[in-house]
Amino acid sequence: MPIGIAVDFEPRRRLDVLDVRAEVNRLHGAALEPYRRRLYASHHTTAGYLPQSLAARLCSRPQAFESYLKLLGTVFPERAGYRHDQIELRTDVPPDQRDREPINADSHLAFIAGGLHSCVSYDARRTMPVYFVDLDGTHQGTPRQRRTTIIGYNDQEVVAETRLTVPVSGHPIDAISLKQPELGLYEQVRTWVAAHGVTNGRVRLELGPDEHHAGLTVNEYETLLMQHDLVEVLRNPLGFAAEKARHAWNDPKAVPAKALAYARYDLVRALNQLVDALGLGASRVEHLVARTLEVSASRFIRMRRSVDLPISDAGSPGEGRLVQGTYQVPILVQWRPSHRTTRQITLTLSRFE
Repeated sequence: MPIGIAVDFEPRRRLDVLDVRAEVNRLHGAALEPYRRRLYASHHTTAGYLPQSLAARLCSRPQAFESYLKLLGTVFPERAGYRHDQIELRTDVPPDQRDREPINADSHLAFIAGGLHSCVSYDARRTMPVYFVDLDGTHQGTPRQRRTTIIGYNDQEVVAETRLTVPVSGHPIDAISLKQPELGLYEQVRTWVAAHGVTNGRVRLELGPDEHHAGLTVNEYETLLMQHDLVEVLRNPLGFAAEKARHAWNDPKAVPAKALAYARYDLVRALNQLVDALGLGASRVEHLVARTLEVSASRFIRMRRSVDLPISDAGSPGEGRLVQGTYQVPILVQWRPSHRTTRQITLTLSRFE
């Protein structure tokens, strides 16, 4: 019988990394030891997990994790003139809460572009850390409250599957919330979970095989973030990095023409540090740098073709519910228009065993 465990903790700094596997062992002993697989789910939009293959590579080399995080900070510097950070423009934040709203657009964008997942599944037989990567762990010097849910299981069974048709605009760059009631995604999941008696499992959203120049993520669907900052990244990734670097220098007299060259230099240097830490060969270095410096959003951003939404009864024994934080929303992002007016997403519910 699968089990779910919720773990609460406080980050030590804004950019922080916690070994959740070790924390679970400390708090719950061998409770998850009987299970071959473990699903880890973050409840937050600026903190999550790396897929096991990438995490294993980073964990195998000294300084590799630090180099990876430095790369994200180079591309998305803090407080660099993002629209999401202009709190006075945000209609979702009441005036009396604006002084408490985190300035964290860089963390959202780094999460989306840097390959972090809100939900991952690990082979527990591989003895390695499972790092919870927090990109915005403190606010005004105060630690934020964090929660992650871990589900131990041995196998899974697909119990339901359907196709979700998502209307898209003719705009070449767009982000669509999949939580819109008219799409019926969440109602479908609730109906499935009840009908099949799923207490622990996951819902997988996966782009259809004919869908190109698009990806899926789970993050905060805030208008300025999705319709301005993310669009700016997708329209011209390297130009975005250059412009934000110029803002981060806080030098209004910086020469715009030089900004791109500086961004290239900083980006290549950060990439080289990561590649050295991973122990890749020179030819791999050149290939990675070349791919990163291309302006194609599909190469610049590690956007995924599928995302998982976990189901757990950790907070409601015997009753499976979607594990999701307050601001988490599955989002479809496209950086080139579809040749149709819709995109297709396959929706699958699996029961853990």
